[in-house]
Amino acid sequence: MSLDYTSYVAQLSNLMVIASSDPGFQTFLPGCIDYAEQRLYRELDLLATRITDATTVVSSGNRNFTLPTTTGTFLVVESINTITPVGLAANSSGSRNPVVFASREFIDVCYPSNSIVTGVPEFAAMASNTQIILGPAPDAGYVAEVVGTQRPTALSSVNTTTILTTMLPDVFMAASMVFGSGFMRDFGSQTDDPQQSGSWETQYQALLRSADVEELRKKYQSQGWTSAKPSQIATPPRA
Repeated sequence: MSLDYTSYVAQLSNLMVIASSDPGFQTFLPGCIDYAEQRLYRELDLLATRITDATTVVSSGNRNFTLPTTTGTFLVVESINTITPVGLAANSSGSRNPVVFASREFIDVCYPSNSIVTGVPEFAAMASNTQIILGPAPDAGYVAEVVGTQRPTALSSVNTTTILTTMLPDVFMAASMVFGSGFMRDFGSQTDDPQQSGSWETQYQALLRSADVEELRKKYQSQGWTSAKPSQIATPPRA
């Protein structure tokens, strides 16, 4: 069964045996949500967090390109395409020109200047978490299509559902209870229930493994690069 904010809070407070209206619980709740969400988003490469943003253009004669923020902040950039000819977007009649990621040193050596060699960018390197350098420097203002992962809006009383509450409610709740064990002072050997945190962590890890397999199937990265569930019987994997 999927959850929303109200049912999540009700289940969490029930498992922790504390009233959801308790001031201490209300103070603890945002941190619990953040802990569970960040763990899952980092440990599961969720297809639902992959975003394509083609709202910005590269600057002619300038190798520096700042990642777009129209749809949010990119955490991992998976690919970049420049769209040719100038003035066209990928969703019209423009053509994608994939940019290959390389080291900054490679671009600095091969394309040391913004003006000596220009053209449709062929290579890129991460200069910071928000900026990329291109080689060669663009010879025109091409549309840049950036594909990567972003953090979805956190669960709250305003944003009442997320991909985690609708598709992975069991894993999300288990991760929440790992954090909740600290609030309940059951996080170590000198507590009322020294096994509670470890038990929830074990449960979380078991659920995480099954969720990871399903996510790999969605992206055709499962056995034999297919969407099939990995088989313990069929060996070797299909080509």
